[in-house]
Amino acid sequence: MRNSKSQWRKSVQWQVPFHDLDPMEVCWHGHYARYFELARTALMQSIGYDHPQMRESGYAWPVIELFIRYAQPLRYQQRIEIEAFLVEWENRLKIEYLIRDVESGRRLTRGHTVQVAVDMRQREMCLQSPAILTEKLGMK
Repeated sequence: MRNSKSQWRKSVQWQVPFHDLDPMEVCWHGHYARYFELARTALMQSIGYDHPQMRESGYAWPVIELFIRYAQPLRYQQRIEIEAFLVEWENRLKIEYLIRDVESGRRLTRGHTVQVAVDMRQREMCLQSPAILTEKLGMK
C-alpha cells in the first residue's frame, strides 16, 4: 500500500460491539465496509468535502469498487484504529484503509474503495474529478 506517502490521511478509533459479531464470535465480514466508511467520512470532513458539501457542489460520489483483505479477525470489545489514506484523486477517489489493533499496533485488515464523481444534473459519470475536489485538497 502507498498509504505512508499520502498527505491526506485520517484515523478513527472504534471498539467492536457485541452486535457486530457473527455466530463464530468474531466481527462479521460485512461490517468492515462500515468501519472503512467511519474513517473515510473523517477524512473527507477534514478536507471540507463530506456528503453535504458533495451534494451542494452538484456531485455524488458512489463507491464502484470495494476490496478487503482480512488478515486477523476482529473480536468483541477489541479497540481498533481505522486509518484512511487518499491516494488517487485526479480521475477518481481511491482511498486505502488500514485497521490495526490499538493495544499491539498489529495490522488486522487492509483494503481500499474507489469512488467516481457523478454530475447530478446530467446524471452522468465524470471522466475526471471536478475542480471542487482539487480546490478542497488545496491544489488550485
